[in-house]
Amino acid sequence: MFKNHAIIFVLITLMIDAIGIGIVFPIMPDLMDRVGAGDTGEGAFWGGLLMAAYAGALFLCGPIVGSISDALGRRPVLIAALVMLALDYVIMALADSFWLLLLGRTLAGLAGATYITATAYISDISSAEERAANFGLIGAAFGIGFVLGPAVGGLAAEISITAPFWIAAVLSAGNALFGYFVLPESLAPEKRRPFGKRDLNPFKSIMDAFRLPGLAVPLICIFVFEFANMVYPTLWAFWTREVVGWSTLYIGLSLAAYGVLLALVQGGLLPALIRWIGDFRTLMLGMASALIGMIGFGFTGSVMALVIFLILAALSDLTPALLTAMAANQADEERQGVLQGVIASLSSVAAILAPLAMTGLFQSSVDDKGLYLPGAPFLFSAILVAAMIPLVLRLRGHATV
Repeated sequence: MFKNHAIIFVLITLMIDAIGIGIVFPIMPDLMDRVGAGDTGEGAFWGGLLMAAYAGALFLCGPIVGSISDALGRRPVLIAALVMLALDYVIMALADSFWLLLLGRTLAGLAGATYITATAYISDISSAEERAANFGLIGAAFGIGFVLGPAVGGLAAEISITAPFWIAAVLSAGNALFGYFVLPESLAPEKRRPFGKRDLNPFKSIMDAFRLPGLAVPLICIFVFEFANMVYPTLWAFWTREVVGWSTLYIGLSLAAYGVLLALVQGGLLPALIRWIGDFRTLMLGMASALIGMIGFGFTGSVMALVIFLILAALSDLTPALLTAMAANQADEERQGVLQGVIASLSSVAAILAPLAMTGLFQSSVDDKGLYLPGAPFLFSAILVAAMIPLVLRLRGHATV
């Protein structure tokens, strides 16, 4: 009974984490207007700073939070994170300045770093036979959260710009209360380890990459593609507001639709394509979709074309999973954990740097001082993807089919 309740609690926690990431995206333009952004370009740049702060806190605190849970146990860390998330949402709802929003997003990143702890909790309470299925539930919880977040944000913002945050605060506080009563500790005292200086270095996994021979090309490709693909979550709300004049509701629903498309691509289309045409051809299909979609968004102003290019953007998500698999094919079994840590760290660094670069370029491309080209960040991303092609072609030997 308690085991089932514990799994439900952890999955709800992860779903709330994902909702917290997505709930902000559709309301970002209005949120920036509320705290004094002068125009869409300035609002986008401020939004990029918020995204970088969230990703930076997630990256810097992830190893620390995970190690604290190894020392103190999973239960206190998970419940404290939910309380912190509730506090973050209250700050975001009440914020009347950019600096308060920045504080709120930083706290959200710190609380979101509990993904590692939540995964460890599931591992603690699962038998070897149950782990694969339970880890699949983790992916499903995140997927549902990423779809619900933008939808809730867009719909609730029709009531008030602060309504999404109050809803998320209630969800977080309610789940913290639920966990307080039903969540047992999963890590026995004798299995805990003391917290040490080794746990304070979030760059450790990246430095470990230098000890993995033959992985430079796939790791570079993963980083560049993650950087380029960040153009979508970073700028979608601002770009659609600037180019097609969409309201918060339409922005939220389009992001939710994008989340559904990603789930269909990753969960259904990807394995089918690998069976039909092999993993390398599927990778090239993902690359081609990314390139065409980004070029399309660079120049289009039509809603109909936008829908077509959004489908291509979803198809481009074939690429990261296959690049990761090809990198894994080059690593020995005992180094798989190190490799996945490196990939996660590279993705985190991309999530910190890309919003700053993309929003800065967007701001300069929509002001009245030069060429008006709101799609410039998408074209920049297309250039990055095109530059990857010679490296990707070298990965043919890494493919299994």
